[in-house]
Amino acid sequence: MNSAGYRFAASDQAFYVPAVIRHLEPAAFPRDAPLIDAQARLTLVDDLVAGVIRVTGLSLQHLFLVLYVASLCLLAAAGVRIASHLYRTRPALLALAAALTLRHAVAKTGANTLEGYFHPRMLAFALGLSAVALLLERRERAAPVLLVVAAAVHPTTAAWFCVWAGVTLWFSRPAWRTAMAGAAVATAAALAIAVAAGFGAARLTRMDQAWLAVIADRDYLFPTGWPIDAWLTNLVTIPIIVFCWRARARARLTVAGETPLVAGALALAVVFACWLPFDIARVALAVQLQTSRVFWMLDVLATIYLVWALAEGTRDSPGTRRTAIVASILLVASLARGLYISYVQFPDRRLFAVDLQHDDWREAMAWARTTDPGTGWLADPGHAAQYGSSLRAAGHRDVLVERLKDRAIAMYDRETAMRLADRERALAVLPWDTPDGARALALRFGLDYLIIDRELALPLAHRSGSLYIYRLR
Repeated sequence: MNSAGYRFAASDQAFYVPAVIRHLEPAAFPRDAPLIDAQARLTLVDDLVAGVIRVTGLSLQHLFLVLYVASLCLLAAAGVRIASHLYRTRPALLALAAALTLRHAVAKTGANTLEGYFHPRMLAFALGLSAVALLLERRERAAPVLLVVAAAVHPTTAAWFCVWAGVTLWFSRPAWRTAMAGAAVATAAALAIAVAAGFGAARLTRMDQAWLAVIADRDYLFPTGWPIDAWLTNLVTIPIIVFCWRARARARLTVAGETPLVAGALALAVVFACWLPFDIARVALAVQLQTSRVFWMLDVLATIYLVWALAEGTRDSPGTRRTAIVASILLVASLARGLYISYVQFPDRRLFAVDLQHDDWREAMAWARTTDPGTGWLADPGHAAQYGSSLRAAGHRDVLVERLKDRAIAMYDRETAMRLADRERALAVLPWDTPDGARALALRFGLDYLIIDRELALPLAHRSGSLYIYRLR
């Protein structure tokens, strides 16, 4: 409820759904394949999801729902599991579970602590947090398994958990330091050899102005342009963690493995600081790694500590009344906020929308899927936000521009960025929503259909309520 309900094919699924469809329907996206592959080649999750669908026969809609619920359950379990070693009362664990439902954006990172749709990033985060819980329990040999799975699901999220886990192990297992140092040197050498051989060298180049202009609206990629409140919101997690850890240490409440865990988390802030100069230099890899998302990990640890400070504190015997009051307040806050979002702010959204919500768009996209997979489509560049899903994700067809996601994908590949820039320049000159403009765009880019919410003097191919689909050639 705090995420305004579950939705299929929303937001970043504008990329993930087509990436999976590419495996299930080989003829799909003959035009947009380079754009989709610019990001898909960096992850295995699309291959894995497509494989599960082939084996189980589940629809993509139902598999994503299962993965979404699994991500939420795993995230809640991981957070409570960590807290169970730090907290001394059961109501405090309930308070943390309630606190974790209070969805919020991690300032200028492009990430939210919860999403209203299945995102591999959320599953990878839950797996990484579970690995952290295992480290706290001294089950170090099981943790890497979860990190490997997380890396297959969402590599960059897993990478930051690997830093957290690696530094934690460095401090908690001194006997392993020689082996860890050797592994680090070997990895660095392998990467250096790969770069020298030309593999990945393009990602070490600096982004030029033409490339940067395409992704300029993704301001979360460039911390030097953040407003002061974004810096304060992110950096405040560090003193919260340090203050609470110090308070626990002075009261002799720290548990085995807690101090190394805190050191590992704070190492993420050091990584961020070391990365900043490369981001300022606009090195492609530095921008693409989105290192600012380390603040998401710091955010969750700060939340765990802050709930402890409020619910229990350093008393020798924490009062159950105080803990129960804090838990009750957080539960009421979560429920009240969830009810407001679900029934006042977004009253038309269902709590669980397993398929597309917009009736006319859903029917139009069903018709689109009956057309030739090689057809090219023209739509409002902002149609994904307007109808809740992109034409690629809902209709399984190529589209001239889907502005919301195309600009995000453009940061991974310069050629993709230049392709998008060319199309944006064409849209600036040729109005897509007029007969003459649509025909001119169709002639230039080989488009076959236009979908729009009003009548035009063009041959009508299909109508779905308020939506008209016209033939362009």
